Amino acid sequence: MATLLYRLGRFSFRRRRLVALLWLAVLVAFGVGAAKLSGPLGDTLSIPGTESSRAMQVIEAKMGGGGTGDSASAKVVFTASGATKLTDPAQQAAVERAVAALAKAPQVAQVADPFQAKTVAPDARTFVLAITFGALVAAGLPLLTALLGVGVGMLGIQIATGFFDLNDSTSALATMLGLAVGIDYALFVVSRYRHELAAGRESEEAAGRAAGTAGSAVVFAGLTVIIALVSLSVAGIPFLTSMGIAAAGTVAAAVLITLSLLPALLGFAGRRILPRRRRSGIAGHARAAKTPFGERWARLVLRHRVPALVLSLGVALLIAVPAMSLRLSLPDDSTAGPATTQRKAYDQLAAGFGPGSQGPLLIVVETGAGRAQAAAAQVGKTIAGLDDVVAVTQPVVNPAADTAILTVVPASAPADPAGRSEPAHV
Repeated sequence: MATLLYRLGRFSFRRRRLVALLWLAVLVAFGVGAAKLSGPLGDTLSIPGTESSRAMQVIEAKMGGGGTGDSASAKVVFTASGATKLTDPAQQAAVERAVAALAKAPQVAQVADPFQAKTVAPDARTFVLAITFGALVAAGLPLLTALLGVGVGMLGIQIATGFFDLNDSTSALATMLGLAVGIDYALFVVSRYRHELAAGRESEEAAGRAAGTAGSAVVFAGLTVIIALVSLSVAGIPFLTSMGIAAAGTVAAAVLITLSLLPALLGFAGRRILPRRRRSGIAGHARAAKTPFGERWARLVLRHRVPALVLSLGVALLIAVPAMSLRLSLPDDSTAGPATTQRKAYDQLAAGFGPGSQGPLLIVVETGAGRAQAAAAQVGKTIAGLDDVVAVTQPVVNPAADTAILTVVPASAPADPAGRSEPAHV
């Protein structure tokens, strides 16, 4: 491998114009392909085989989406001040006028009356109104090669959208990983190339040695990342599979560019890759120069390897202690700024309905024709008697009366391990 990469590095350096033209042709070809073959990116995520997915499929098929498919929803929160209550005639009339006005707003498909939907807090001072809407040279070279790799990867993803259904988050993951590995891998080779020049070797030989040594590390590291990303397909979740393969392709492009185009660019840069004071008399300067800090640090660690190992492990364990109580969750309105309307609505809902109002549970009841109303009422009664349940809304039944939807408000917050925030199928 090292010998092959050495030859590739020298060839790319020597025939740099040809290599640069070839990569330019690749970029143009990908650009034309993206313009002619690309399709739309999706914005939905699904996990086949789960109860949540089955529930959503029932909603889409029998409830016309139910406001949860290709639509978006918003919450309008009203809170009564002082001793007044929203159930007072004047307050209720004001709320109903607001409901009527919102129902006439553009792009609004449905508005749920809070008094009919029973989404008024027990103290009659807060409720939720749900609205559903329709439809430098050394530093610059690694950056340049990383951007080229990401560009090839993004264009490749655009081409793939013409043949496969890809989510719009696919390109975000590929961009982040492509930039990260592209810069790192190029820095490996550039650093080694500068070291070889400082040792007095000719530029072409330095490029070959850099590709043969640092390039081997790039291949190993790149293959490791590619295998890890492709392994996301083992989970059997389509959007994770597509994201992993797309990101792996971008990483592969970064590796190929680092091993072939970067040596060509080093040929164009010549000795300008070195600081100005070191562009002449390189070998003599290298002997007179002070040993770099990195080398001195590495020698120190090698001389005291056991204490260094124990100390590093101790520090790593100390840093990892907080992770033992780490809880992960998706961001919600509680993470918004205190002055935003989203945060104010979140605080009002939490105060009026409890923290569980921020993560309601969707229950889908599927029965024979004409029996959904009675079955949903029985399910709602059973669920209302369970622990950690604050409220259960009235069921929404489809025209065929064979499917109904219930919304359950738990007492626990969405991030609380005791609660769940995903649809369920009954």
